[in-house]
Amino acid sequence: MAPTRRPNDGLLARVNFPLYAVEMLTSRHVLVAGGGGSSKTGVANGFEIYEIYHNGSRFVAEEVIRHETGPSVVMNFAVKNDGRRSFIVAGQEAHCQLYYVNPRVVSMTDGEEAGEKKTTGRTVRLSENGIRRRHNSVNNPSGVEEVKANGVAGDHNDVNANLKRIEFDIKPGDSIQTDFLTNEPIQRVVRISPDGKLMATGGTDGYIRIWSFPKMGKSSEIEAHSKELDDIDFSPDSKHLVSIAKDGQGIVWDVKSQQKLFQLSWNPPDGAKYLFKRCRYAVSEGKQNKSRLFTISNPLGKVGKQRGYLQQWNCEDGRLINCVGIDESLSSMTVRDDGRFIAVGTMFTGSVSIYIAFSLQRVLHIPNAHSMFVTGLVFLPITNQEGPPISSSSEAAVLSISVDNRVCIHSLQYRHTLPAWVAIVLIIVILFLAFMLCSYLGI
Repeated sequence: MAPTRRPNDGLLARVNFPLYAVEMLTSRHVLVAGGGGSSKTGVANGFEIYEIYHNGSRFVAEEVIRHETGPSVVMNFAVKNDGRRSFIVAGQEAHCQLYYVNPRVVSMTDGEEAGEKKTTGRTVRLSENGIRRRHNSVNNPSGVEEVKANGVAGDHNDVNANLKRIEFDIKPGDSIQTDFLTNEPIQRVVRISPDGKLMATGGTDGYIRIWSFPKMGKSSEIEAHSKELDDIDFSPDSKHLVSIAKDGQGIVWDVKSQQKLFQLSWNPPDGAKYLFKRCRYAVSEGKQNKSRLFTISNPLGKVGKQRGYLQQWNCEDGRLINCVGIDESLSSMTVRDDGRFIAVGTMFTGSVSIYIAFSLQRVLHIPNAHSMFVTGLVFLPITNQEGPPISSSSEAAVLSISVDNRVCIHSLQYRHTLPAWVAIVLIIVILFLAFMLCSYLGI
């Protein structure tokens, strides 16, 4: 049985708008996005950036910056770093909006900083235009975090530390229309290729459009599906692209020729009709030149806690390799950057589970992590090149978001296994004792 949540895992932050998308901006900064839409409900639309660190006993998140996007809700986005700055491409109705994210190191002296203002019980930092930068936390009641010169969170008790931290300036760039359905066009998904040269978008008109990046000049268009797309993803080598849609098809494409390579096909139980919900490529663990493909599927037209499936596919021919059933419909999926773990979120109970990628064995289950369906998941990275990963006692940690406005974290503790030599010794001892017992009984 998979272990359940650690008592001190759970809520990291609460945002005052529904959340639909989440990605890691750097190795220790997470970006979440969403909003209330264009209706005049008073619910904002935009992004929030949080810095995450481990204080020795638990994960803590500190707000860094909030950027509002006016009347346009952010339903999906992708992030790419070029070493100097980050790019965000965000789906806002039928358009894809480019944002430039420029990091800057801010120094503090004796607790003072330009633009800092004192309020009751906390310190709030403001940029030149008055944007709120950082909240206080339970573990940091002053609201001031000490960060070493490289931007990594330092010891809060080290009064001699050089006080520096990373902040971000978000500036909008070009906006392009990516979906052209006659009635209410909407971009449903956007991905940036791992090599950073291409961007792919999909929406309600069923087309995949591939754009150059970061200039976002259209290079090709694929009439991929008869109904709206639900998800797309690039392979780790940027040569292939997988797409799934509400027409029930999962198709792998050659990016260069835009030709269909093969279609994902399986025989669902009891002849039921299933639709793919999410798709993700992952590197094969320890084999950077090979990849694996994962999907989640839900039954069509069924209401209630119907059985969903997590699936692994052969990337050469689209053959189903492994498949595990899950006791309710699934809403989201992510794969860790080293390809070792998969996390899935559920539709009805808001639960989160972590699986071993190669075997699809569940190793952690967090029931009712959210009060509503899980809209997004992302693992804390371990191979990120934009900075050192967050140090903790966890083997893996995944962030989850939902339309319940909450950002949560769930960590898998290191699993204790016996060394091979200990197992061999135990087997020998057990055999010896069995032999002695048999001799004593005269068997």
